[in-house]
Amino acid sequence: MAVKEMYRMLNFADLGDERGKLVVIEGNRDIPFDIARVFYIYGSDPTVVRGQHANRDSEFVLINVAGTSKVRITDGSNEAIVELNKPRQGVYLPKMVWKDMYDFSEDSVLLVLTNTHYNGKEYIRSYEDYLKVMEEGNNG
Repeated sequence: MAVKEMYRMLNFADLGDERGKLVVIEGNRDIPFDIARVFYIYGSDPTVVRGQHANRDSEFVLINVAGTSKVRITDGSNEAIVELNKPRQGVYLPKMVWKDMYDFSEDSVLLVLTNTHYNGKEYIRSYEDYLKVMEEGNNG
């Protein structure tokens, strides 16, 4: 998988006015899937690493709506690091990419949108297992 296939940066419109900023994100319009689940990560610090998994069925969009964080994205061969630091910008992650979120600022709120409801069975939580799956080409 080429690095450019592992993720895509998304920019969202600022629909605000003199009253303040407004960003609207709609499934299958602003992001490439219907939204089934929303969660956010906050209260982490620069030493914490979140994620550390790949998903067989889930696609993700990550947006730092406050503060900053970084995302390491890899397919086991290629790697990219994305800094999320604008509430109008997100990163789209397709199925079967490994993701680590880290270097959270004190005020970081990382919003995550996904196309599936939670199912722990579709997660690959061991990097070694992920590499084996990718090497075998059995990545669903």
